[in-house]
Amino acid sequence: MPIIKHLTDTQLKQLPDFKPGYTVRVHQKIREGGKERVQIFEGLVIARKGGAGVNATFTVRKISSGVGVERIYPLHSPNIVKMEVTKAPVVRKAKLYYVRKLQDNAPRARKNKAAKK
Repeated sequence: MPIIKHLTDTQLKQLPDFKPGYTVRVHQKIREGGKERVQIFEGLVIARKGGAGVNATFTVRKISSGVGVERIYPLHSPNIVKMEVTKAPVVRKAKLYYVRKLQDNAPRARKNKAAKK
């Protein structure tokens, strides 16, 4: 058993702390032919699954040309070069799948009742 634990510990990455609702910028290695480049995908984290272990994943959603695009990333993937947290708002749910039906930043926009009057 210690061999398996050692192998999984060597594969874990040090990434910033983030939760669903955070806006993140993921720098991902893309291989096309013999070339390699880094592509940035910035969007809202709508889910995190699998805890913090090797099998953990997170889903990032963005709107590109009016179409919603989602990517599921393995948390400790060797293809993730860097990850930055750009916004850290307060969200009350663990999974933000309802965002798929909403427009723009509606789930994170705080409604101020005093401002309406």
